[in-house]
Amino acid sequence: MASPRSLPPRPLVVAADEELLDDLLRLLAAAGAEPVVASGGSGLRRAHREAPLVLLGADVLTTAPVRGLPRRPGVVVIAPGEPPAGAWAAAVELGAERVAVLPDDEAWLLSRVAAALRSPVERGSLLVVGSSCGGAGASTVAAAVALSAAPGGGALLVDADGWGAGLDLVLGAEHTEGLRWPELAGLRGRVAGDALMAALPEVSGVSVLAPSRGAPADVPAEALQAVVEAARAGGWPVVVDLPRTAGPELAEVVLAEADLAVLVVAGRLRAASAARLLVTAGPDGRPAPWAAAQLVVRRTAGGLSPDEVADVVGRPVLAELGHDRGAAARGERGEPPAVGARSPLGAVARRVLAAAARPAGRAA
Repeated sequence: MASPRSLPPRPLVVAADEELLDDLLRLLAAAGAEPVVASGGSGLRRAHREAPLVLLGADVLTTAPVRGLPRRPGVVVIAPGEPPAGAWAAAVELGAERVAVLPDDEAWLLSRVAAALRSPVERGSLLVVGSSCGGAGASTVAAAVALSAAPGGGALLVDADGWGAGLDLVLGAEHTEGLRWPELAGLRGRVAGDALMAALPEVSGVSVLAPSRGAPADVPAEALQAVVEAARAGGWPVVVDLPRTAGPELAEVVLAEADLAVLVVAGRLRAASAARLLVTAGPDGRPAPWAAAQLVVRRTAGGLSPDEVADVVGRPVLAELGHDRGAAARGERGEPPAVGARSPLGAVARRVLAAAARPAGRAA
């Protein structure tokens, strides 16, 4: 006989409307879930506390047993059709993450139930790549890191420059079907990672979120945060290509949470001096967003050595990017960066991923 600890988690359903209850039981059965159905008393409070997900019918929101429940995450209100204004207000008071309207939100609800029943997954890592000046190769390095991280189960590559040419070009995915930033700019709060990854263009296991060249616009910080959190919560590694022109709000959203921040710096004095400005605290004494970054130095003929770049910038060098004679030609043909064993980009990407996996990667 299975012990209580080994029993699968059971969502809680509270609804008085028989038709709504039947619809919910049908949807839960489709998701492979056997719910606890409760109406009141001590059993309701215990199930509310222990359930991985709580589904409340809009018809019970104002009842005494439900109003007496403590706030908790993972509460969804279900309504058979557009709910009245009072139901929305009651849902806010209960701290519900969403009001799902059936049948329109059935697909979302199935995804949410499946996510709640999944075994906990290890949180995905977050790597942020930037550059001190244009042409350093940060976007190519970001793409290479994502491609190297993808074989274990996929990765998300995010282009945070809403006015750029687009990282989908770097991957050769400019014609691949999927959503771009204009369709996702309104995202806020909790987002289903599975649905997000499935909706994006994908190349070699990398889902890429890029701007639209036909409708350029700034990337909202809240939308970037929602996208990154959705993928990380689902266990996917996330690589963000952050433009050097990013405002403080956009930079803070990802750099404050990054497992590793990498600045790609050309081996030139002006590039190294520009990088120093990015890692140095401002006159108000606040830490610079890139203060904990490590450096990838792109080798240039007659330029500074990695040690000299480190001295100028004041940050350690993680890797040196050697010259790849075929990189430019591959890019013009729309081919993804080469990350094989003999590839300079592949070697750098593996160093970056290894550094991000170390506990010290955050604060080197």
